[in-house]
Amino acid sequence: MSYTTHVTGEFAIQPPLSWNEFKDSEFAPHNITSRLTPDLVLRVAEDQVDTPDGPLLRRSATALVMREIDEYRADDLISQVQKAVAAFSPGHTFTGRLDCEGEDNADMWRVIVRQGRVTRVEPRIVWPDEPALADGA
Repeated sequence: MSYTTHVTGEFAIQPPLSWNEFKDSEFAPHNITSRLTPDLVLRVAEDQVDTPDGPLLRRSATALVMREIDEYRADDLISQVQKAVAAFSPGHTFTGRLDCEGEDNADMWRVIVRQGRVTRVEPRIVWPDEPALADGA
């Protein structure tokens, strides 16, 4: 059995990606054929728009999210997020974060995007001052 990491959260994409921008992407849900890769997928919204020729289905990608992967190992997560961000930059911003929690108690971290660069952020654990012991021990 391998070490697993539970990942929650998402990166909202502004403005949303148009169909032409994401239709050939490896992160587009309709292009994913492996149950293991890529780790991330675009969330696609569908809106029906009335046109003179009839209803038109408009698709846009509004967020980058984790796929449902059993026993997920986060070894390549940072590079995959960076690959997705680079594929749609410039012109789109990714806001939000992924919260990651491993099997060990203190194994917590986040993935954020700052100015197009993906970064792993480790928490700083601070213990409050302990009260003085009454018996001086």
